[in-house]
Amino acid sequence: MAEIIRDGVLAPLPGRCAFYVVKKKRYCKMIVGSGKTFCGEHANAENDSERKRIPCPLDPKHTVFEDSLAKHMKKCNSKEKPKPIYYVKDINAGPINEEEKLKYEVSIADRTKEELDGLIQKMKTALQGLNTKIHSDIVSHPALHEALNDPKNGNFAFKHLKQQASILGHMEGLELLGPDKCYIEFGAGRGKLSHWIHVALQKAENVHFLLVERSSTRFKVDSKHKNTDSTFDRLQVDIQHLDLRKVPFLREKALPVIAVGKHLCGAATDLALRCLFETGIKHQDEQPPTKRIKLSEGTEGNMVYPLPAGDAGAQEELVVSGLSIALCCHHRCDWRHYVGKDFFGERGLGPQEFAAFQRMSSWATCGMSRVGRALNKSSQEHASVADEEEEAEHEDGYESLPEDLCSAVSAEEREHIGRLCKMLIDHGRLHYLQQRGFKPSLRYYTSRDVSLENVLLTAVPI
Repeated sequence: MAEIIRDGVLAPLPGRCAFYVVKKKRYCKMIVGSGKTFCGEHANAENDSERKRIPCPLDPKHTVFEDSLAKHMKKCNSKEKPKPIYYVKDINAGPINEEEKLKYEVSIADRTKEELDGLIQKMKTALQGLNTKIHSDIVSHPALHEALNDPKNGNFAFKHLKQQASILGHMEGLELLGPDKCYIEFGAGRGKLSHWIHVALQKAENVHFLLVERSSTRFKVDSKHKNTDSTFDRLQVDIQHLDLRKVPFLREKALPVIAVGKHLCGAATDLALRCLFETGIKHQDEQPPTKRIKLSEGTEGNMVYPLPAGDAGAQEELVVSGLSIALCCHHRCDWRHYVGKDFFGERGLGPQEFAAFQRMSSWATCGMSRVGRALNKSSQEHASVADEEEEAEHEDGYESLPEDLCSAVSAEEREHIGRLCKMLIDHGRLHYLQQRGFKPSLRYYTSRDVSLENVLLTAVPI
């Protein structure tokens, strides 16, 4: 929540920046200095500002005071840093051939009614014969009982706690919570999911956490666990470039890994799956897929994914014991990264259809802003800056329709079509996991009034 209604007019919250961000249709959420109206980023908006801000030469998405440019260049987070040993450019990006290099950037708004009808029919045909009924299975976990009943938590915090509790409840049911494990949280953000897994496993031995996040994150929760028996390691790297088998921590511990994530946006889910099961594979048409090996006695319920011969610089195998990932933002998926290409191909679909379904999937959450406003309006608390920053990651992306098509396709029908598009994309992920010897599942892990992005992908070895 970044604004309040004052005398019938939208206004920024006290102590927050007064700059209105037109694209996001809200005020800037940054805290301002004492006596200031605007944050540093929007200081130029103040007419009497004495110092000029200019775009950063390293990353024009943010600005810097012109007279402090030299100092800023030395410490800017966008400054090129030495690459760690586990950074291998595009190792998880997926294969690409000449035919797929073409970009299908035709927006839904530029399509005719006939084209849309044809795409919707293709999507429905592709879903025929598949289990399209996702069961609702909303559970909880005792580790979050106290927090869920703490009156100090308002609606904003409460909805996230309910999601985390259900994710842990499902992991408990799949026997994914236990000792002698390394939990890898992809898209970790502040690391709250790992925090609650740690709370649930306080009495378990030899439990470690690896948090993967490409952004420089403030208010990290894992910093609170420095003096615990569990190890919390954080890797600031894009999943696309992460070779897990070269992470020193994993090479040293050689523990089975369990992948987790809460709202792992779009292509990040596909990148994470490739990171777990394909790292080290050179994507060549003539090369057979990596053979998976069932472990011998004492390691039941795991799958080993060995590297191709000749890669002496990496751990020989990665043992994957399961995964539990809350999905979201299918409109941010990418055909190159997508793991369900074979699934699409079997149904006569390709990159052109994928691009359209990916865009149409945003219709499933076109009510997101309405739900968010209702929750914020009923709450007397204001979310922390860190929580708001995480929430902003999932804003925008709705693919609009021209007025003539809006009248032809109702809002309810658009939401239904959007959910079907998400389901088709997710079935490609299920197919991918099945091909790798896992038993995957999709389920509604929380209610739509808590989050419209309420599907959880889980998988355990067969």
